[in-house]
Amino acid sequence: MNSRRYFLKLSALAGAAGVLFPGLARSSGGLNKPVVVSTWEHGLAANRAAWQILASDGRALDAVEQGVRVPEADPRVRTVGLGGYPDAAGQVTLDACIMDENMNCGSVACLHNIKHPISVARLVMERTPHVMLVGEGARQFALDQGFTEENLLTAEAEADWRQWLKDRKVQPINIENHDTIGMLALDSAGNLSGACTTSGAAYKLPGRVGDSPLIGAGLYVDNDIGAATATGMGELMIKTVGCHLVVELMRQGASPQQACQQAVERIAAKLGDFARFQVGFLALNKRGESGAFCIQPGFNYAVTDNQGEKLLDGQSLLTEQAG
Repeated sequence: MNSRRYFLKLSALAGAAGVLFPGLARSSGGLNKPVVVSTWEHGLAANRAAWQILASDGRALDAVEQGVRVPEADPRVRTVGLGGYPDAAGQVTLDACIMDENMNCGSVACLHNIKHPISVARLVMERTPHVMLVGEGARQFALDQGFTEENLLTAEAEADWRQWLKDRKVQPINIENHDTIGMLALDSAGNLSGACTTSGAAYKLPGRVGDSPLIGAGLYVDNDIGAATATGMGELMIKTVGCHLVVELMRQGASPQQACQQAVERIAAKLGDFARFQVGFLALNKRGESGAFCIQPGFNYAVTDNQGEKLLDGQSLLTEQAG
């Protein structure tokens, strides 16, 4: 724990913000805002939609919603929205959550026949006293709010599912079967928001829900400190409340990169066979600094700011151990 003398030193150097939140005070350089980050290569297209809002001094909440709607509507993205892989019964079920700078949040899980679960989640946040709606209740709420139903199982996804039915081999959640887009944004006003949306693990048991719609597991935002989102085996993020952990590590002074690494290492330490799984975190702090870390190599993330856009490889535990 930091001593009183250290807190006074931080106060002299960085003002009251450094006293309350040492993680921010230890960062150097100016603020990088606006900025948006998202998981995986399909995050590039999502970031472009989000950036149109951020570049016009729009709100981070609007940016993350509009950003992740892009892969939700793209049938080529087989792990999100339309065209996502179905469950073992051949049903496409979608999960999503969203969180703003004021700790407002909304979530849907096991949602059928609605292409944009992230927008339904936002309306759960804004128009109900609840945080989460699931299954038939979520579908009916979406219809009541004006959403229309459509078949989300594309011919390509159905063909893959029928092939899977021949031997019903369990699909490991790793770099070949990742299941999420998570997006974090810091707007020009200095406020953070995040969104996460998925069709879940391919051929999962009907009714399975992962971390993506769970606040604290697949997404967490603390506007004083930073935000985090996750990808990979959702059950492990649920067991560790992983994204809340990442944000709390940043509160203690870790950079986004360090916080993601420490969270991954904590999970790996509990698993004797951690190399079988993929777990990855992406974080963004209040200064606009980002970082990512995962178990297996292959996790990448997109960053867009005033300097342009780029796709970066997340550092991985297995690569570090091999080195």
